[in-house]
Amino acid sequence: MRLSRYFLPVLKENPSEAQIVSHRLMLRAGMIKQAAAGIYSWLPLGFKVLRKLENIVHEEQARAGHIAIQMPILQSADLWRESGRYDDYGQEMLRMQDRHGRDMLYTPTAEELVTDIFRGHVSSYKDLPLTLYQIQWKFRDEIRPRFGVMRGREFYMKDGYNFDLNKEDALHAYNRHLVSYLRTYERMGLQAIPMRADSGPIGGDDTHEFLVLADTGESEVFYDSAVTDLTFGDRQIDYDNREQCQAILEEFTSKYARTDETHDEALFNEIPEERRRVARGIEVGQIFYFGTKYSEAMGATVQGPDGKPVPVHMGSHGIGVSRLIGAIIEASHDDKGIIWPEGVTPFHCGIVNLKQGDDEADAACDKIYGALTALGLEPLYDDRNERAGGKFATMDLIGLPWRITVGPRGLKNGVVELTCRRTGESEELSPEAAVTKVAEIYERTV
Repeated sequence: MRLSRYFLPVLKENPSEAQIVSHRLMLRAGMIKQAAAGIYSWLPLGFKVLRKLENIVHEEQARAGHIAIQMPILQSADLWRESGRYDDYGQEMLRMQDRHGRDMLYTPTAEELVTDIFRGHVSSYKDLPLTLYQIQWKFRDEIRPRFGVMRGREFYMKDGYNFDLNKEDALHAYNRHLVSYLRTYERMGLQAIPMRADSGPIGGDDTHEFLVLADTGESEVFYDSAVTDLTFGDRQIDYDNREQCQAILEEFTSKYARTDETHDEALFNEIPEERRRVARGIEVGQIFYFGTKYSEAMGATVQGPDGKPVPVHMGSHGIGVSRLIGAIIEASHDDKGIIWPEGVTPFHCGIVNLKQGDDEADAACDKIYGALTALGLEPLYDDRNERAGGKFATMDLIGLPWRITVGPRGLKNGVVELTCRRTGESEELSPEAAVTKVAEIYERTV
Protein backbone atom coordinates (compact mmCIF):
# COMPACT_ATOMS: atom_id res chain seq x y z
CA MET A 1 0.00 0.00 0.00
CA ARG A 2 1.20 3.49 -0.87
CA LEU A 3 0.50 5.92 1.92
CA SER A 4 -0.52 8.63 -0.55
CA ARG A 5 -3.48 6.40 -1.51
CA TYR A 6 -4.35 5.14 1.98
CA PHE A 7 -6.82 6.51 4.52
CA LEU A 8 -4.74 7.08 7.65
CA PRO A 9 -6.11 10.06 9.63
CA VAL A 10 -3.36 10.37 12.25
CA LEU A 11 -3.60 12.98 15.00
CA LYS A 12 -0.64 15.00 16.27
CA GLU A 13 -2.15 15.83 19.66
CA ASN A 14 -3.39 13.50 22.38
CA PRO A 15 -7.21 13.37 22.44
CA SER A 16 -8.54 14.77 25.69
CA GLU A 17 -11.11 11.99 26.15
CA ALA A 18 -8.50 9.19 26.09
CA GLN A 19 -7.46 8.14 29.59
CA ILE A 20 -5.20 5.17 28.85
CA VAL A 21 -2.37 4.53 26.42
CA SER A 22 -4.17 2.13 24.08
CA HIS A 23 -7.18 4.42 23.64
CA ARG A 24 -4.94 7.42 23.05
CA LEU A 25 -2.72 5.64 20.52
CA MET A 26 -5.58 3.98 18.65
CA LEU A 27 -7.20 7.39 18.14
CA ARG A 28 -3.92 9.10 17.24
CA ALA A 29 -2.92 6.32 14.81
CA GLY A 30 -6.24 6.63 12.99
CA MET A 31 -7.38 3.12 13.92
CA ILE A 32 -10.81 3.95 15.35
CA LYS A 33 -13.30 6.80 15.62
CA GLN A 34 -15.98 7.02 18.28
CA ALA A 35 -19.51 6.79 16.90
CA ALA A 36 -21.28 6.87 20.30
CA ALA A 37 -20.31 6.18 23.90
CA GLY A 38 -18.48 2.84 23.91
CA ILE A 39 -19.14 2.27 20.19
CA TYR A 40 -16.46 2.75 17.52
CA SER A 41 -16.02 2.75 13.77
CA TRP A 42 -12.98 0.72 12.76
CA LEU A 43 -10.89 2.66 10.26
CA PRO A 44 -8.59 0.89 7.76
CA LEU A 45 -5.53 0.44 10.00
CA GLY A 46 -7.57 -0.76 12.98
CA PHE A 47 -9.74 -2.98 10.82
CA LYS A 48 -6.63 -4.56 9.30
CA VAL A 49 -5.28 -5.50 12.73
CA LEU A 50 -8.72 -6.77 13.78
CA ARG A 51 -8.73 -9.12 10.79
CA LYS A 52 -5.18 -10.31 11.59
CA LEU A 53 -6.24 -11.30 15.09
CA GLU A 54 -9.44 -12.90 13.82
CA ASN A 55 -7.48 -15.05 11.36
CA ILE A 56 -5.14 -16.29 14.09
CA VAL A 57 -8.15 -17.24 16.23
CA HIS A 58 -9.75 -19.11 13.32
CA GLU A 59 -6.53 -20.97 12.55
CA GLU A 60 -6.03 -22.11 16.14
CA GLN A 61 -9.68 -23.10 16.55
CA ALA A 62 -9.46 -25.21 13.39
CA ARG A 63 -6.24 -26.77 14.69
CA ALA A 64 -8.11 -27.83 17.84
CA GLY A 65 -10.94 -29.37 15.80
CA HIS A 66 -13.57 -26.72 16.45
CA ILE A 67 -16.13 -25.79 13.81
CA ALA A 68 -17.02 -22.22 12.81
CA ILE A 69 -20.62 -21.06 12.41
CA GLN A 70 -22.29 -17.64 12.31
CA MET A 71 -25.24 -16.80 14.51
CA PRO A 72 -27.41 -13.66 14.31
CA ILE A 73 -26.72 -10.57 16.38
CA LEU A 74 -30.39 -10.31 17.42
CA GLN A 75 -31.93 -13.13 19.46
CA SER A 76 -35.44 -13.98 20.58
CA ALA A 77 -36.06 -13.34 24.25
CA ASP A 78 -38.05 -16.59 24.39
CA LEU A 79 -34.85 -18.66 24.35
CA TRP A 80 -33.50 -16.71 27.32
CA ARG A 81 -36.75 -17.22 29.18
CA GLU A 82 -36.32 -20.97 28.64
CA SER A 83 -32.89 -20.91 30.29
CA GLY A 84 -34.06 -18.59 33.06
CA ARG A 85 -31.49 -15.90 32.27
CA TYR A 86 -33.70 -13.26 30.66
CA ASP A 87 -34.65 -11.57 33.92
CA ASP A 88 -31.39 -12.42 35.69
CA TYR A 89 -28.92 -10.92 33.22
CA GLY A 90 -29.53 -7.33 34.27
CA GLN A 91 -29.44 -3.95 32.58
CA GLU A 92 -26.33 -4.77 30.52
CA MET A 93 -28.66 -6.59 28.13
CA LEU A 94 -30.09 -4.34 25.42
CA ARG A 95 -33.72 -5.34 25.01
CA MET A 96 -36.12 -4.29 22.23
CA GLN A 97 -39.30 -5.28 20.40
CA ASP A 98 -39.78 -5.83 16.70
CA ARG A 99 -42.71 -4.35 14.78
CA HIS A 100 -44.91 -7.30 15.81
CA GLY A 101 -44.28 -6.72 19.51
CA ARG A 102 -41.97 -9.72 19.92
CA ASP A 103 -39.30 -9.32 22.59
CA MET A 104 -35.78 -9.36 21.16
CA LEU A 105 -32.29 -8.72 22.49
CA TYR A 106 -28.91 -7.74 21.11
CA THR A 107 -26.55 -10.66 21.77
CA PRO A 108 -24.31 -10.33 24.83
CA THR A 109 -23.46 -14.07 24.61
CA ALA A 110 -25.03 -17.02 22.81
CA GLU A 111 -25.37 -20.08 25.08
CA GLU A 112 -29.14 -20.24 24.51
CA LEU A 113 -29.01 -19.77 20.76
CA VAL A 114 -26.33 -22.39 20.16
CA THR A 115 -28.13 -24.84 22.48
CA ASP A 116 -31.25 -24.36 20.36
CA ILE A 117 -29.20 -25.15 17.23
CA PHE A 118 -27.79 -28.27 18.86
CA ARG A 119 -31.09 -29.66 20.13
CA GLY A 120 -32.65 -29.20 16.71
CA HIS A 121 -30.04 -31.25 14.87
CA VAL A 122 -28.19 -33.64 17.20
CA SER A 123 -29.91 -36.61 18.81
CA SER A 124 -27.28 -39.31 19.34
CA TYR A 125 -24.16 -39.63 21.45
CA LYS A 126 -22.46 -40.88 18.28
CA ASP A 127 -22.41 -37.27 17.01
CA LEU A 128 -20.37 -36.14 20.02
CA PRO A 129 -18.04 -34.52 20.89
CA LEU A 130 -18.97 -31.30 19.10
CA THR A 131 -17.62 -27.78 19.49
CA LEU A 132 -19.16 -24.89 17.55
CA TYR A 133 -17.85 -21.34 17.63
CA GLN A 134 -18.31 -17.98 15.98
CA ILE A 135 -16.58 -14.61 15.83
CA GLN A 136 -19.34 -12.03 16.01
CA TRP A 137 -20.22 -8.58 17.31
CA LYS A 138 -21.72 -8.49 20.81
CA PHE A 139 -23.30 -5.74 22.88
CA ARG A 140 -23.36 -5.17 26.63
CA ASP A 141 -24.80 -1.88 27.81
CA GLU A 142 -22.00 -0.89 30.17
CA ILE A 143 -23.12 1.71 32.69
CA ARG A 144 -19.87 3.64 32.18
CA PRO A 145 -18.02 2.67 28.99
CA ARG A 146 -14.44 3.92 29.01
CA PHE A 147 -10.88 3.14 27.95
CA GLY A 148 -11.76 2.86 24.25
CA VAL A 149 -12.09 -0.70 22.97
CA MET A 150 -11.02 -2.06 26.35
CA ARG A 151 -14.39 -1.39 27.94
CA GLY A 152 -16.78 -0.60 25.13
CA ARG A 153 -20.42 -1.47 24.74
CA GLU A 154 -20.10 -3.05 21.30
CA PHE A 155 -17.22 -5.50 20.88
CA TYR A 156 -15.97 -8.26 18.57
CA MET A 157 -15.69 -11.63 20.26
CA LYS A 158 -14.98 -15.26 19.58
CA ASP A 159 -17.45 -17.39 21.52
CA GLY A 160 -17.31 -21.18 21.37
CA TYR A 161 -19.53 -23.90 22.88
CA ASN A 162 -18.73 -27.56 23.47
CA PHE A 163 -21.28 -30.38 23.70
CA ASP A 164 -20.17 -33.64 25.31
CA LEU A 165 -21.75 -36.83 26.63
CA ASN A 166 -20.39 -36.58 30.18
CA LYS A 167 -18.32 -34.47 32.53
CA GLU A 168 -15.06 -36.27 31.74
CA ASP A 169 -15.43 -35.50 28.03
CA ALA A 170 -16.46 -31.90 28.72
CA LEU A 171 -13.43 -31.32 30.93
CA HIS A 172 -11.23 -32.56 28.11
CA ALA A 173 -12.90 -29.92 25.91
CA TYR A 174 -12.08 -27.38 28.64
CA ASN A 175 -8.44 -28.45 28.62
CA ARG A 176 -8.35 -28.42 24.83
CA HIS A 177 -9.57 -24.82 24.80
CA LEU A 178 -6.99 -23.78 27.37
CA VAL A 179 -4.22 -25.24 25.20
CA SER A 180 -5.54 -23.61 22.03
CA TYR A 181 -5.80 -20.25 23.79
CA LEU A 182 -2.22 -20.42 25.01
CA ARG A 183 -1.10 -20.98 21.42
CA THR A 184 -3.35 -18.18 20.17
CA TYR A 185 -2.06 -15.53 22.56
CA GLU A 186 1.60 -16.40 22.06
CA ARG A 187 1.16 -16.09 18.28
CA MET A 188 -0.08 -12.56 18.96
CA GLY A 189 3.03 -11.72 20.95
CA LEU A 190 1.23 -11.79 24.30
CA GLN A 191 1.73 -13.62 27.56
CA ALA A 192 -1.81 -14.26 28.78
CA ILE A 193 -1.84 -15.99 32.17
CA PRO A 194 -4.74 -18.36 32.95
CA MET A 195 -6.11 -17.38 36.36
CA ARG A 196 -8.81 -18.96 38.50
CA ALA A 197 -11.80 -16.65 38.18
CA ASP A 198 -15.47 -16.11 38.95
CA SER A 199 -18.04 -17.40 36.44
CA GLY A 200 -20.42 -14.42 36.69
CA PRO A 201 -23.70 -14.65 34.74
CA ILE A 202 -22.45 -17.53 32.56
CA GLY A 203 -22.53 -19.94 35.51
CA GLY A 204 -20.51 -23.03 36.43
CA ASP A 205 -17.79 -23.90 38.91
CA ASP A 206 -14.81 -24.40 36.57
CA THR A 207 -13.51 -21.27 34.90
CA HIS A 208 -10.23 -19.57 34.09
CA GLU A 209 -9.69 -16.07 32.78
CA PHE A 210 -6.68 -15.23 30.61
CA LEU A 211 -5.11 -11.97 31.73
CA VAL A 212 -2.37 -9.81 30.30
CA LEU A 213 -0.46 -7.93 32.99
CA ALA A 214 -0.75 -4.15 32.56
CA ASP A 215 -0.93 -1.17 34.91
CA THR A 216 -4.25 -0.12 33.35
CA GLY A 217 -5.92 -3.52 33.83
CA GLU A 218 -9.42 -3.52 35.28
CA SER A 219 -8.76 -6.52 37.55
CA GLU A 220 -6.51 -6.83 40.57
CA VAL A 221 -4.58 -10.10 40.29
CA PHE A 222 -2.50 -12.16 42.71
CA TYR A 223 0.06 -14.61 41.38
CA ASP A 224 3.24 -16.56 41.85
CA SER A 225 5.91 -14.87 39.71
CA ALA A 226 6.96 -18.34 38.50
CA VAL A 227 3.94 -18.37 36.16
CA THR A 228 5.53 -15.61 34.07
CA ASP A 229 8.42 -17.96 33.21
CA LEU A 230 6.08 -20.38 31.41
CA THR A 231 5.92 -20.36 27.61
CA PHE A 232 4.09 -22.65 25.24
CA GLY A 233 6.64 -22.30 22.47
CA ASP A 234 6.71 -24.51 19.37
CA ARG A 235 5.57 -27.73 21.01
CA GLN A 236 3.26 -29.89 18.91
CA ILE A 237 -0.02 -30.94 20.50
CA ASP A 238 -2.39 -33.79 19.73
CA TYR A 239 -5.70 -32.28 20.81
CA ASP A 240 -7.27 -35.74 21.03
CA ASN A 241 -4.64 -36.81 23.57
CA ARG A 242 -6.31 -36.28 26.94
CA GLU A 243 -3.19 -36.89 28.99
CA GLN A 244 -1.19 -34.37 26.98
CA CYS A 245 -3.85 -31.64 27.25
CA GLN A 246 -4.33 -32.34 30.96
CA ALA A 247 -0.58 -32.09 31.54
CA ILE A 248 -0.46 -28.67 29.89
CA LEU A 249 -3.39 -27.46 31.98
CA GLU A 250 -1.61 -28.60 35.13
CA GLU A 251 1.65 -26.99 34.00
CA PHE A 252 0.02 -23.60 33.43
CA THR A 253 -2.46 -23.59 36.33
CA SER A 254 -0.67 -25.36 39.19
CA LYS A 255 1.07 -22.15 40.30
CA TYR A 256 -1.06 -19.67 42.24
CA ALA A 257 -2.74 -17.15 39.91
CA ARG A 258 -6.16 -15.71 40.74
CA THR A 259 -8.30 -12.67 40.15
CA ASP A 260 -9.52 -10.66 43.13
CA GLU A 261 -12.92 -12.43 43.12
CA THR A 262 -11.34 -15.83 43.90
CA HIS A 263 -8.23 -14.71 45.78
CA ASP A 264 -7.38 -16.81 48.85
CA GLU A 265 -4.99 -14.97 51.15
CA ALA A 266 -4.01 -18.11 53.07
CA LEU A 267 -3.00 -19.97 49.90
CA PHE A 268 -1.25 -16.88 48.57
CA ASN A 269 0.86 -16.63 51.73
CA GLU A 270 2.13 -20.16 51.17
CA ILE A 271 4.11 -18.88 48.19
CA PRO A 272 7.68 -17.81 49.02
CA GLU A 273 7.53 -14.10 49.76
CA GLU A 274 9.96 -13.13 47.00
CA ARG A 275 7.61 -14.69 44.40
CA ARG A 276 4.34 -13.11 45.58
CA ARG A 277 3.02 -10.54 43.14
CA VAL A 278 0.02 -8.21 43.21
CA ALA A 279 -0.69 -6.41 39.95
CA ARG A 280 -3.36 -5.34 37.48
CA GLY A 281 -4.51 -7.46 34.57
CA ILE A 282 -6.51 -7.07 31.35
CA GLU A 283 -8.92 -9.91 30.68
CA VAL A 284 -8.62 -11.12 27.07
CA GLY A 285 -10.49 -14.42 27.30
CA GLN A 286 -12.29 -16.88 29.55
CA ILE A 287 -13.21 -20.57 29.50
CA PHE A 288 -16.11 -22.18 31.38
CA TYR A 289 -17.43 -25.63 32.17
CA PHE A 290 -21.02 -25.44 33.39
CA GLY A 291 -22.27 -28.99 33.01
CA THR A 292 -25.96 -29.42 32.20
CA LYS A 293 -27.13 -25.93 33.25
CA TYR A 294 -28.46 -25.03 29.81
CA SER A 295 -29.09 -28.49 28.36
CA GLU A 296 -31.44 -29.50 31.20
CA ALA A 297 -33.32 -26.20 31.12
CA MET A 298 -33.71 -26.27 27.33
CA GLY A 299 -34.08 -29.99 26.68
CA ALA A 300 -30.80 -30.53 24.82
CA THR A 301 -30.48 -34.29 25.17
CA VAL A 302 -28.98 -37.14 23.16
CA GLN A 303 -29.68 -40.82 23.18
CA GLY A 304 -26.91 -42.40 25.25
CA PRO A 305 -25.22 -45.78 24.67
CA ASP A 306 -27.98 -47.45 26.71
CA GLY A 307 -30.70 -45.90 24.55
CA LYS A 308 -31.88 -43.48 27.23
CA PRO A 309 -31.92 -39.70 26.76
CA VAL A 310 -29.26 -37.79 28.68
CA PRO A 311 -28.62 -34.01 28.86
CA VAL A 312 -25.31 -33.05 27.29
CA HIS A 313 -22.51 -31.47 29.27
CA MET A 314 -21.47 -28.04 28.01
CA GLY A 315 -18.94 -25.29 28.34
CA SER A 316 -18.37 -21.93 26.70
CA HIS A 317 -15.12 -20.27 25.73
CA GLY A 318 -14.53 -16.65 24.73
CA ILE A 319 -11.76 -14.46 23.34
CA GLY A 320 -12.23 -10.71 23.20
CA VAL A 321 -10.85 -10.08 19.71
CA SER A 322 -11.39 -6.31 19.61
CA ARG A 323 -10.26 -5.93 23.23
CA LEU A 324 -7.06 -7.80 22.37
CA ILE A 325 -5.90 -4.88 20.23
CA GLY A 326 -6.00 -2.60 23.25
CA ALA A 327 -4.24 -5.21 25.38
CA ILE A 328 -1.44 -5.64 22.83
CA ILE A 329 -0.88 -1.89 22.69
CA GLU A 330 -0.91 -1.58 26.49
CA ALA A 331 1.75 -4.30 26.63
CA SER A 332 3.80 -3.07 23.66
CA HIS A 333 4.37 0.66 23.18
CA ASP A 334 6.77 3.48 23.98
CA ASP A 335 6.53 7.26 24.13
CA LYS A 336 6.62 7.45 20.31
CA GLY A 337 3.69 5.13 19.68
CA ILE A 338 2.66 1.52 19.15
CA ILE A 339 5.12 -1.36 18.72
CA TRP A 340 3.32 -4.19 16.92
CA PRO A 341 4.53 -7.77 17.37
CA GLU A 342 5.37 -9.28 13.98
CA GLY A 343 2.46 -11.73 14.18
CA VAL A 344 -0.25 -9.05 14.19
CA THR A 345 1.26 -6.00 12.50
CA PRO A 346 -1.03 -4.34 9.94
CA PHE A 347 1.87 -4.00 7.48
CA HIS A 348 5.02 -6.07 7.60
CA CYS A 349 7.44 -3.25 6.83
CA GLY A 350 7.44 0.50 6.30
CA ILE A 351 9.35 2.09 3.44
CA VAL A 352 10.38 5.74 3.90
CA ASN A 353 11.56 7.72 0.90
CA LEU A 354 13.71 10.56 2.23
CA LYS A 355 13.59 12.51 -1.05
CA GLN A 356 10.35 11.94 -2.88
CA GLY A 357 10.75 13.06 -6.50
CA ASP A 358 14.40 12.08 -6.74
CA ASP A 359 14.58 9.64 -9.64
CA GLU A 360 17.08 7.29 -8.01
CA ALA A 361 15.33 7.25 -4.61
CA ASP A 362 11.90 6.76 -6.22
CA ALA A 363 13.17 3.89 -8.36
CA ALA A 364 14.87 2.17 -5.39
CA CYS A 365 11.72 2.45 -3.26
CA ASP A 366 9.56 1.09 -6.07
CA LYS A 367 11.93 -1.84 -6.49
CA ILE A 368 11.93 -2.65 -2.74
CA TYR A 369 8.15 -2.30 -2.64
CA GLY A 370 7.78 -4.69 -5.56
CA ALA A 371 10.24 -7.22 -4.12
CA LEU A 372 8.51 -7.36 -0.73
CA THR A 373 5.09 -7.66 -2.38
CA ALA A 374 6.33 -10.47 -4.64
CA LEU A 375 7.37 -12.39 -1.50
CA GLY A 376 3.81 -12.20 -0.15
CA LEU A 377 4.54 -9.41 2.32
CA GLU A 378 2.58 -6.18 2.71
CA PRO A 379 4.76 -3.07 2.85
CA LEU A 380 3.49 0.42 3.57
CA TYR A 381 5.38 2.86 1.34
CA ASP A 382 5.38 6.45 2.57
CA ASP A 383 5.55 8.14 -0.81
CA ARG A 384 4.12 11.46 0.40
CA ASN A 385 5.90 14.71 -0.34
CA GLU A 386 6.54 15.34 3.37
CA ARG A 387 9.56 16.11 5.53
CA ALA A 388 11.59 13.12 6.71
CA GLY A 389 10.84 13.92 10.37
CA GLY A 390 7.11 13.75 9.76
CA LYS A 391 7.45 10.44 7.93
CA PHE A 392 9.49 8.93 10.76
CA ALA A 393 6.97 10.19 13.35
CA THR A 394 4.09 8.55 11.47
CA MET A 395 5.93 5.24 11.17
CA ASP A 396 6.81 5.29 14.87
CA LEU A 397 3.22 6.15 15.83
CA ILE A 398 1.59 3.34 13.85
CA GLY A 399 4.25 0.94 15.10
CA LEU A 400 5.32 -1.22 12.14
CA PRO A 401 8.04 -3.59 13.43
CA TRP A 402 10.54 -2.83 10.62
CA ARG A 403 11.35 0.19 8.51
CA ILE A 404 13.50 0.51 5.41
CA THR A 405 14.77 4.06 4.89
CA VAL A 406 15.90 5.05 1.40
CA GLY A 407 17.80 8.24 0.57
CA PRO A 408 20.16 9.58 -2.10
CA ARG A 409 23.17 9.62 0.24
CA GLY A 410 22.87 5.95 1.16
CA LEU A 411 22.13 4.89 -2.39
CA LYS A 412 25.42 6.44 -3.54
CA ASN A 413 27.07 3.82 -1.32
CA GLY A 414 24.65 1.11 -2.44
CA VAL A 415 22.85 0.84 0.91
CA VAL A 416 19.56 1.50 2.65
CA GLU A 417 18.85 1.55 6.38
CA LEU A 418 16.86 -1.23 8.08
CA THR A 419 15.51 -0.22 11.51
CA CYS A 420 13.88 -2.33 14.21
CA ARG A 421 11.01 -0.44 15.82
CA ARG A 422 11.27 -2.30 19.14
CA THR A 423 14.98 -1.70 19.78
CA GLY A 424 15.60 1.35 17.61
CA GLU A 425 18.72 -0.35 16.21
CA SER A 426 19.58 0.25 12.56
CA GLU A 427 21.94 -1.35 10.09
CA GLU A 428 23.00 -0.47 6.59
CA LEU A 429 22.37 -3.16 3.98
CA SER A 430 22.03 -3.38 0.25
CA PRO A 431 18.39 -3.05 -0.84
CA GLU A 432 18.34 -6.74 -1.76
CA ALA A 433 19.79 -7.80 1.59
CA ALA A 434 17.28 -5.66 3.47
CA VAL A 435 14.39 -7.32 1.61
CA THR A 436 15.86 -10.77 2.28
CA LYS A 437 16.27 -10.07 5.99
CA VAL A 438 12.71 -8.82 6.39
CA ALA A 439 11.41 -11.90 4.57
CA GLU A 440 13.45 -14.21 6.83
CA ILE A 441 12.11 -12.50 9.96
CA TYR A 442 8.53 -13.17 8.92
CA GLU A 443 9.27 -16.75 7.88
CA ARG A 444 10.11 -17.39 11.54
CA THR A 445 6.76 -15.98 12.73
CA VAL A 446 4.56 -18.32 10.64
